[in-house]
Amino acid sequence: MINLTIKQALQKLKNREISAIDLTQSYLDRIEKFGKDLNCYITITPERAIEDAKKSDSRYASNTQLPLDGMPIAMKDLFATRNIRTTAASKMLEDFIPQYESTVSQKLIDAGTVLLGKANLDEFAMGTFSKTSFFGAPINPWQMEKQLTAGGSSGGSTSAVAGGLAIAATGTDTGGSIRFPSAMTGLVGMKPTYGLCSRWGCVAFASSLDTPGPIARTVEDAALMLSAMAGYDNKDSTSSPKAKFETDGNLQPILENGKTLKIGVIKEFNSVQISDDMRHLFEQRIADLKSMGAEIIEVSIPNILDALAAYYIIAPAEASSNLARYDGMKYGLRVEGEDLIDTYKKTRAEGFGDEVKRRMIIGTAVLSSESYEVYFMQAAKVRRMIADSFQKAFEQCDLIVCPSSAGTALPLNSDLSPLECYALDLFTVAMNLAGIPSCSVPCGLAQNGLPLGMQVVGPRFADMKVLQLAKHIETIANIDNRPKIIMGK
Repeated sequence: MINLTIKQALQKLKNREISAIDLTQSYLDRIEKFGKDLNCYITITPERAIEDAKKSDSRYASNTQLPLDGMPIAMKDLFATRNIRTTAASKMLEDFIPQYESTVSQKLIDAGTVLLGKANLDEFAMGTFSKTSFFGAPINPWQMEKQLTAGGSSGGSTSAVAGGLAIAATGTDTGGSIRFPSAMTGLVGMKPTYGLCSRWGCVAFASSLDTPGPIARTVEDAALMLSAMAGYDNKDSTSSPKAKFETDGNLQPILENGKTLKIGVIKEFNSVQISDDMRHLFEQRIADLKSMGAEIIEVSIPNILDALAAYYIIAPAEASSNLARYDGMKYGLRVEGEDLIDTYKKTRAEGFGDEVKRRMIIGTAVLSSESYEVYFMQAAKVRRMIADSFQKAFEQCDLIVCPSSAGTALPLNSDLSPLECYALDLFTVAMNLAGIPSCSVPCGLAQNGLPLGMQVVGPRFADMKVLQLAKHIETIANIDNRPKIIMGK
């Protein structure tokens, strides 16, 4: 049953060919078999999963089923789940059990999903490899013996879905944290328009950038997940009144309606060094789209190569502010000191990992009175210029395509410096700065047998168009995005 897509599983449940309990149990069995090896879950909730599945079966029996009834999913451990441990992969919140439900997780409950557990991630979503997790790094199911990264920060979510330990998962994307790990594991990862999915109840990293979104094996599955997750939320001040996305999963072909689709390719990325495999596959998919009737044009985003620098000023600045609340006074870890200030120091020193400390120090520095105008305000201006450049580009084209990464997944023991890790976000951060939708979709396999992804990028609230073109790329790439552990090899 783990080979079923969401669309297929829903149909079989409606036809009474399978039960939600059997479907859920098949995933729980996979978690039992591969969970420790992949380290993709922080907390597993088998009792809750079976309880959810029983409710789904009851609704199918009475023909009152919900849109995603019986779908066993993983929830990134950044979303608050009532009475279930929510850690943000940090020692600081190792034993935190919220008494409230995040908006996104509640929407998925309301859609009938089954909660298998809370997925591993980089600590407070800060990282590219998921190596900063207090609970250890998740493993990429592709070529498991090589101990490759599943990407970050949503590496646990992608490891779970790619390995057949969940049918789909939630993620958050602050600078590529859905799209990059999805590319590393051969999955579809959608970063929606900022404001389409509520951030309420999601542990904050950088509030103006954090974007919840779905991770799935197919584009249509990602669309179904997004349909359940999206919507305006008056509890989130950054939620947009325009927040609406509805689909039954049947995405209409965007290249077959008699209208020419103009697809942009970013000129500035031509100078960026990428692997031969990535370049070849990207060029091949562009040629395929052109043969299907798309018009390919070159567009310019003049400041896009400055996006990385701007992001690593803005994101740490917001993180230093957001993480100030973890002081050991109200919840989370508390390490007693000689006095109040000493308690703060010891709690934060022991509770946060090195990468989180590094970003908080950077963020505090750029927000200081001496540096605010020189660094933070300059980064904010670059951000505005990038957003304006995308807007101008979309006056020339309907959608933009670009690589999701420079190459395939790297070994977890790769000796990269923090700056080299940050550089891996080059192809993804600009879309967060601009708040626009972007979807990573598998575009082929490299010569080493590992998957590669390319992005489809659209204007604000053109999420449906983005997914429609992603569906075309998925179809023409036509790869089997199941690693060997799913195929039983």
